[in-house]
Amino acid sequence: MFKLGFVLALYATAACVGLAFVYSGTETIIALRQQADLEASLKELFPQGDAFEPGPAMCGTSSNPALIFNSYYLISREGAVIGMAVRASINSYGGPLSALVGIDIDQKITRVKILSHSDTPGLGANAASSSYFVDRSTKTTFTGQFAGKSAGDSFAVKDDIIAITASTITSRAVSALVKECAARALEYFAAQ
Repeated sequence: MFKLGFVLALYATAACVGLAFVYSGTETIIALRQQADLEASLKELFPQGDAFEPGPAMCGTSSNPALIFNSYYLISREGAVIGMAVRASINSYGGPLSALVGIDIDQKITRVKILSHSDTPGLGANAASSSYFVDRSTKTTFTGQFAGKSAGDSFAVKDDIIAITASTITSRAVSALVKECAARALEYFAAQ
């Protein structure tokens, strides 16, 4: 039994060392890929932007304790700031949901992009789907309905936001995230 335990410990140690080498070898590639994905997402939010810089670390808390602000990005065009993208996470039905919200200097939502989620496929996951329409006549996706709304709107589900069918928790989580991100961007723009 001692011999079997010793052999198992050797295999476990070799596996850990092997994983450590693989991780250290791919860490840079993974970081570069994540940065490229972020830049592509920022370009989706602000296609007219030509510079995306990390914004200031803004203090303050949200009125929603389940929401965490991750980062801010200032978007510029020809040297002038045209908007801000706020990356935040909130607890949704299936766990954390992370999204990027674009707000222009005219206090309008440019777009919302869900980066990651753990919600139920076919239900809450429809929030990130480009083929699920909350309004089929205009082909409006769930996140697409936020574009063009004023940052000061209420973002109330079943009032000015169309909910995802059978996914009220996810709909409310995304709406709360967008509202808080817009409020944070407005605070920044008001201080400038």
